[in-house]
Amino acid sequence: MVLSTQTVNVLRYSALGAGVVYGLYHQRQLNSASKVHQAQAEWKHKEALIAQAKAEWAKKHPVKQIGPGDVVSDPESPDFDLEKFLNHIAGEKA
Repeated sequence: MVLSTQTVNVLRYSALGAGVVYGLYHQRQLNSASKVHQAQAEWKHKEALIAQAKAEWAKKHPVKQIGPGDVVSDPESPDFDLEKFLNHIAGEKA
């Protein structure tokens, strides 16, 4: 089987064109995967910075421990006890 030079050239350039198209497609896939990986790494870095900042803030602003005899006067506090507060106020006035 003998192929003419025109047929050989058509096959050659078709293969070249298909290779270029595949190369562009593959490069686009690699770039998108790289961008996703970079975005994930940046997000993890930001999360680490936030966690570090929260830990530093917790060190600088320790939470007061309320003892059993302490009276909380802030009604917005979850530890606020109206009965203790009223007894404390009544004790001061007496």
